Amino acid sequence: MDDYTGGLFEDKSGDMDIVHEISIVGYGVDATSKTPYWLIRNSWGTHWGEKGFMRLVRGKNNLAVESDCAWATPVDTWTTPKKHITTDAEKNDTRNETTNGPYPITKPNPAEAFLEAAPAKAIAGCSRRQGKYFEKIGEVRPAVMSWDEIAVTDLPTGVDWRDVDGVNYLSWNKNQHIPIYCGSCWAQGTTSAIADRFNILNKNVGESATPVALSAQEIVNCEAGGDCSGGEPDSVYAYAYTHGIAHSSCEQYDAHNLVPDATPKPY
Repeated sequence: MDDYTGGLFEDKSGDMDIVHEISIVGYGVDATSKTPYWLIRNSWGTHWGEKGFMRLVRGKNNLAVESDCAWATPVDTWTTPKKHITTDAEKNDTRNETTNGPYPITKPNPAEAFLEAAPAKAIAGCSRRQGKYFEKIGEVRPAVMSWDEIAVTDLPTGVDWRDVDGVNYLSWNKNQHIPIYCGSCWAQGTTSAIADRFNILNKNVGESATPVALSAQEIVNCEAGGDCSGGEPDSVYAYAYTHGIAHSSCEQYDAHNLVPDATPKPY
């Protein structure tokens, strides 16, 4: 598979060891050879294979693709909200895998109230370009400052949020120059810092154990402080306060300034 560049693929070695996972996204029959195939999606980038996909011979259990597979059939539980409460019989089913317990008890997410109260643009992203220097709103102080709650003498001698009692509260590291050079440190640093605060607020446990990530690309697109040529971090916080910031899964990072029309422009 490493060297696959296109066409029908069939492993002739008989190797059935499972060392890689893919997803099947379709199937068909080759027009020339009439050979049936699975259409699989790989995760090695679009430069691999047929733009990230491969046609794998079907019906021969090649690479154990037909004997070792799993799938899920989703059920709409959100149009009409529906929750399943696990019964004692389900909990005690002998087929259950019990070695990865005990399971965490779900607790209310303290960030939900903030997310529900956030403006719609926190999900939709910017509706217009904000200008390189988003309007500053000044300091927005909480009712009680942190130094009013914790005495200096009570502070630890050192803090490393990567390991606080064995817990890493940080969002993941990023490369602002992937896929191309982009001077977006001002957007990356601020969105990562805000994301870290969410992780700390959620205590990074239970359903909140997946690190939060906020969209630096939205910040660049909206010029909420600058663009790929640099910018001002404080404007990002002002933008976040007034508009909210979308999750990174809503706006992937591509290291480009937003091009507002169909004509590509150099930056």
